[in-house]
Amino acid sequence: MAKVLIIYMSIHHGNTKKVAERMAEVFGAEMLRPAEIPDLDILNKYDLVGFGSGIYFGKFHRELERFVDSLSPMEGKNAFVFSTSGASSKNFLNRSGTPGFLNKLTGKGFILVAEFNCLAFDTWGYLGWIGGINKGRPNDKDLSDAEEFAKKLKAKLR
Repeated sequence: MAKVLIIYMSIHHGNTKKVAERMAEVFGAEMLRPAEIPDLDILNKYDLVGFGSGIYFGKFHRELERFVDSLSPMEGKNAFVFSTSGASSKNFLNRSGTPGFLNKLTGKGFILVAEFNCLAFDTWGYLGWIGGINKGRPNDKDLSDAEEFAKKLKAKLR
């Protein structure tokens, strides 16, 4: 069985943590925030590394980006990304003009094998003035979708 680590940032409402926890259950994965990782070489112990955060103005959380910047090359290490967002449930891997975070991962030698994204409750910036958007998200269906995503990815790794 593949050994999986999920590195995540979940700041405002715990949206990304909920998704990470559901995926971790499927993989039997360890979950850590970047600041909790004692040694950057720890990633070498894992077959697959997941990176997740909320999306802030089209970008992954800056602490997650700084963490990836600090890594040594990870040539050929499989990785997946996941995110929660108030504005879009579209995947970043499938867009032209791949965002900087994905370029950082591939620049470090990671092989991006999959991506998951779902809508989430968002009160960032002006949205807080109106009570936020996507209340109740991620919901049971979103979390079930995250679980299915992890099951399919786990099956590919065998």
